Parts: sequence; structure tokens; C-alpha cells
Amino acid sequence: MEKTVEPNWVVDDDFARDADLIRVEGLSKSYGAVAAVRGIDFSIGQGEFLSIVGRSGSGKSTLLYLLAGLEAPDAGHIYCYGKDCSGRDIAQLTEEELAIWRRRQVGLVFQSFHLIPTLSALENVAFPLYPEHMSARERRASALACLEHVGLAHRASHRPTQLSGGEQQRVALARALIGQPSFILADEPTGNLDSQTSHEIINLFQKLHAESGVALVIITHDDRVAAAAERILHMADGRFIQ
Repeated sequence: MEKTVEPNWVVDDDFARDADLIRVEGLSKSYGAVAAVRGIDFSIGQGEFLSIVGRSGSGKSTLLYLLAGLEAPDAGHIYCYGKDCSGRDIAQLTEEELAIWRRRQVGLVFQSFHLIPTLSALENVAFPLYPEHMSARERRASALACLEHVGLAHRASHRPTQLSGGEQQRVALARALIGQPSFILADEPTGNLDSQTSHEIINLFQKLHAESGVALVIITHDDRVAAAAERILHMADGRFIQ
């Protein structure tokens, strides 16, 4: 029988639960004449569950892309204090350094799941591990453990087209967790789900956050989804508002 490798759900001992994981200073991003993010300052605590709420066009998704290193800011700094980070400003990293940083620090979950249709659920979850020096057996065991954590190990061999929307989002969450990231960024994770499935997915986010201690940031337009978080920031016109 293949041995399941349990993920190490432990926050780095070098950082206290309430210490800053991410500190943002003067962050700005424009697209032509449109200022999507305007001089934002804020921080994300180690192990914090944070929701950022705003209407379409408020700048919240742009902020997520900046935090993930998927977009470069026009101005400002994003300091990371996660594992092996030591306060580096990710806005100053090269493309190669950013790719490594994303793989080791960040788990991403999107509204449209972003699963590879030709791969099984297990293979999708294991996919981020391919650049690492791991055997196929180790990748499979780690992916199966993550699927077990999201309650989907019994669907490991199924492809995305054989899964419901809620099941696909569970696979996406398992994939986000497999690299044991410092934090997870979720962009409208319930946007393509019905209300009952949305409730189940948010409960799962809460459960995994409580079990793992990983920091979690959810971007949403839905106040009901945002209410699951420990802290809520409201965004409009590229800025945080009261």
C-alpha cells in the first residue's frame, strides 16, 4: 500500500502568529489613464484570514495580482516576511526570482478554477511539484494527502469535466496548498458556484485555515463570503475605505 505523506501544516517558528507576513507601502498600479490601485498601505499578519471586499472595478483583483507577483507595480513596495524571505521587496525581484518566490510562498485560487482538463484531479494537484526534486511516488503521495484534506481523495482519478464546480474548486484549493505556502490568495473563489456550494467552500477555507495556520486572503464582492474572515478591508476606486 502506498504511504500517504502528510503535509507539514506548521507556520515557520521564526514568526509569531501576529507578526507581519506581508507589508505593503505606497503601492500603485495604473493601466493607461485608469488608476487601479492608488498608494495603498497595509499589512497581512502571519496566519491571518483577511477578506478584501469591493465592487467590480474597485481595484481588488489588481491588488491580488500585485501581491502574487503576477503584475509589477508602478510604485511602492511589497515586503515579504514568510519562509526564506527575510523582508525582501518582491516588487524588486527578477522574473526568475518571482517564479521561484510564487512557487514556494504563494498558493493561488481563482474563480474559474484554472485546472488542466487533460489531467486527473491528483495530477492537477501534483503539478506545482514538478520543478522540485521529488520522485513520482512522493508527488503522488503529497497530492493525495492534500486531496484528503479537502475531502476529495475518492475523486483523485477524475478529470475536471467529471467533477462538479464545487469539486473543481476543492481540487484548486488542494493544489494551492501542496507547496506549503506562506499564504493563499483567492480571487472570487465562490464566483462560479451556487449559494449552497459557496457556503461549503467557505466553510472549507475556514477549516483549512484553522488546521494549517496558513495566511489566507480572499478577494470578493460578496459580503457574506467576506464575513468568514477575521478581518475585512473594503476597497473602492483603488483605495481602502472605512
